[in-house]
Amino acid sequence: MQTVASPPSEVPHIRDLQVSEIPDILKAGWNDFKRAPAFGLMFSGFYVLGGIVLWTVFAAQGEEWWLIPFALGFPLLAPFAAMGLYTVSRKLEAQEPLEWREVIACCVSEKDRQTPSMAMLILMMFMFWVFVAHTTFALFMGLSAFTNVSSSPEILLTGNGLMMLAIGSAIGAAFAAILFSFTVVGLPLIMDREIDIITAILTSMRAVAANPVSMAIWGMVIAASLFIGMLPVFLGLFIVLPVLGHASWHMYRRLTA
Repeated sequence: MQTVASPPSEVPHIRDLQVSEIPDILKAGWNDFKRAPAFGLMFSGFYVLGGIVLWTVFAAQGEEWWLIPFALGFPLLAPFAAMGLYTVSRKLEAQEPLEWREVIACCVSEKDRQTPSMAMLILMMFMFWVFVAHTTFALFMGLSAFTNVSSSPEILLTGNGLMMLAIGSAIGAAFAAILFSFTVVGLPLIMDREIDIITAILTSMRAVAANPVSMAIWGMVIAASLFIGMLPVFLGLFIVLPVLGHASWHMYRRLTA
């Protein structure tokens, strides 16, 4: 039987978002997490486990410093965790029953829509960021690149070391800001409606441009929360990721009318 494609959805109107709405959005994310904690813990568990594995591998090789570019680039991968949480929040919003089979099925069905294209874009930007971070380290440290940073962390406190950290952090922030502008509305939009990826990205950029202050603060909230969540051996992400993922859905709902 031939599958009939769904007709394209209407592009949503972008509304103004006040900074004062951000605490309410975070509260809504926290409430969704409390209502369905098992889903949040499962989806965030993949990232916690991945972070612990990376830390173990780098520590075994005496190259713990490699966690720095991965930690700085983590906000680039955070949207992946949100996809399953969007489904949960959407069902809670519609007062539909939450069943594991249906939630997983909704996530799997995204493979036939625009989500894989967005996922490829996110992965490409993350891989490019890791390459840029490695190149930046080699350029600034020179022969010091052959030094084990884990056993000789003082090289990071030299002039070149501090410059490398500053410029690397700025580049990482630029990558995160660009991807944030693509996905803050774009990712939930392609899951919520029949919208192509280009239209979704342009709509997301339009939302950021219409609310520069609110979106800048929201981006900083996400980055700071993820950083804090990674500090205790990534375990804080068990709470931070689900709350941010659910809150991101509510942010999308507030921004689109």
